[in-house]
Amino acid sequence: MIFTAIDFETANHSRHSACALGLVRVCDREIVSKIRFLIRPPERVFKFSYIHGITWDHVRDMPTFAELWPIIKPMIMTSDFLVAHNASFDSSVLKKTCEYYRICVPEVQFRCTVRLARNILGIRSARLPNVCQLLGIPLNRHHDPLADALACAKIMLRLQA
Repeated sequence: MIFTAIDFETANHSRHSACALGLVRVCDREIVSKIRFLIRPPERVFKFSYIHGITWDHVRDMPTFAELWPIIKPMIMTSDFLVAHNASFDSSVLKKTCEYYRICVPEVQFRCTVRLARNILGIRSARLPNVCQLLGIPLNRHHDPLADALACAKIMLRLQA
């Protein structure tokens, strides 16, 4: 089984405003790669810097999503499924960002660790820090896309055991 945990941060309310991405690849229950990208979104408007700390100055010289796609695509397309904490958000960012750059939207299944945590652990507040605390998984810098994707991968591994 191969899956990739994915976490996007967005600059603003536009789902195509991805400004950071974390990807964690898991093969046969082993974490085999971790990668973080800063992404230059189409607009300079940053509304969520107070959440993730990323500003236009951090990304102005970074590649666009379209420029990163050749690097990202193999990890996504060769996964049995993608995993995200609140998968509806990350799947919509992937879809809308691909559409914005006229990239064929990948047909890949998402699994949601929020739903898994609620169903398996029976918890109501399934925010990422809460689930990590309950499972004893370190979360070093919530809203850093790599830290969040790594925590998500570990949650999936723990709840699939």
